[in-house]
Amino acid sequence: MGSDAKNNECSARTRVIEGLAAAAELAGVCFSRDEIQIERPNDPEHGDLSSNFALIHAREAGWKPRELAEEIIRRLAFDPDFITHADVAGPGFINFTFAHVYLREQMASINELGGRYGDSRLGGGHRLQVEFVSANPTGPLVIVSARAAAVGSALVNVLRKVGYDVEAEYYINDAGSQVEKLGRSALARFRQRLGEDVPLPEDGYPGAYLAEIAGELPEEEGKEWLARDENEAATAFGRFALEHLIDLIQRDLELFGVHFDIFFRESGLHHEGGEIEEIFNIFKKRDALYEEEGAVWFRSSDHGDEKDRVIVRSDGSPTYFLADAAYHLNKYRRGFSHVIDIFGPDHHGHIARLQAAAEVFGAGKGWLDVLTVQWVRLIEGGKQVSMSKRGGEFVSLRDLVEDVGVDAAKFFFLMRKINAHLDFDLTLARTESDENPVYYVQYAHARIASVIAFAREEGVTVPEDTSCLDLLREPEEIELMRRLVVFPQLVEGAAITREPHRLTSYAQQLAAAFHHFYHICRIVSMDQRLSEARLLLAEATRIVLAESLRIIGVSAPERM
Repeated sequence: MGSDAKNNECSARTRVIEGLAAAAELAGVCFSRDEIQIERPNDPEHGDLSSNFALIHAREAGWKPRELAEEIIRRLAFDPDFITHADVAGPGFINFTFAHVYLREQMASINELGGRYGDSRLGGGHRLQVEFVSANPTGPLVIVSARAAAVGSALVNVLRKVGYDVEAEYYINDAGSQVEKLGRSALARFRQRLGEDVPLPEDGYPGAYLAEIAGELPEEEGKEWLARDENEAATAFGRFALEHLIDLIQRDLELFGVHFDIFFRESGLHHEGGEIEEIFNIFKKRDALYEEEGAVWFRSSDHGDEKDRVIVRSDGSPTYFLADAAYHLNKYRRGFSHVIDIFGPDHHGHIARLQAAAEVFGAGKGWLDVLTVQWVRLIEGGKQVSMSKRGGEFVSLRDLVEDVGVDAAKFFFLMRKINAHLDFDLTLARTESDENPVYYVQYAHARIASVIAFAREEGVTVPEDTSCLDLLREPEEIELMRRLVVFPQLVEGAAITREPHRLTSYAQQLAAAFHHFYHICRIVSMDQRLSEARLLLAEATRIVLAESLRIIGVSAPERM
């Protein structure tokens, strides 16, 4: 069996899970294989892979965690060419260390597979949707939306890497009160353009961008709209501004290198007999609604929400929740086995009610997974950059890209967990030195490309015969190989936990391991076979660095 087949047929993570499960069964432990967690230790001295299995199952099995871990280790039966040893650490973690033979085989596999290294069948081809950004089209995309764009795009790539059939979707809220406010604001801006001294609506949108949009409207057409009924005029101005802003959002996303398969418009749900009407009837039929104080309420507290939610106001107008429920019914009917929504920090309260709605219309518990992207603070020169959407002053996605570039913006947005607040250091992001993490990683890739070009000039090329890899025995070589071989497990872990930020941490660690190897081990030397072996290792590093950067949407330059 070739290394291509071996890599795709059974990942190291799967092999460790199977071996651990077999040993645990022999030890008499009752468990589900789906419960077995395999992670990469933070410290390489603790091995290459680790499991908390004994910590989770010890009490139920009647063991102390360390004793259960030791019992499982005694019953492990791994191929010594795969796992050289397993040991117990801390309160009962089981750590596994790869054998040198396996490391060598994986270096050959990386060179053979190229960017396909780390591909897996974890997702089994299941259809999955990721909806992200979905900012109201009432202004340009701002910084928190830019972070959501970076996170969502990277997550889509991670999930596709491990075998899911993923669709990326942007939900356009082009209906409701915010569009009415947009229309009144655009109307006021057009009247100001005509020289009238009129204020913006008190609850309108104050950004200067609306003055620019109003400036693009043909004057005669705008005057014709002004002659209409006030509500009709606001609707016409709102639609004009809305289409311009949707186009602006799509162009900014394209500039940021973030691509969507579908832009879904909320307005498509509102037609007579449409899904908003249908979801209301479904809820009513399933006794999920009741009337109180003239309003219609949804029994979301029956499904884990902290309280019931109004779905139709006392004046007969539907709430946003009804449209959101109808939208998710639409997703369900499109055949997605699982849906992931990425919300902004001010939408946390919507999660439980939407999950309750999904249960009621039949999607089942666990069908909808919601992640929350937290706020971003821009820091410059050690001080916070002031931003106020209410005052019409903000830093847009385009502003940020024009300042620090696409690569730095995406990398910095992915340097922390998405549910953690992020301080974005503009000064550091502009720096072209090793202090800048994205520059540091990209420089490692460029350095390898330079080394390979130099080797070619010296008559040394990456060989097809990989037997020379057995010559790699120096500590720096072994450490670099160990960093490389965990890449497939890291990608699977990022997919399972929905944590694409793991790729930025990994890329920095891999770059550091390569820079250390480069300074200690001369790659091109008088020893032809050792030079070839080190070139194979360097090329493997370049491949994995490039694939890590591709997943998070960052370029892998060959010159810097």
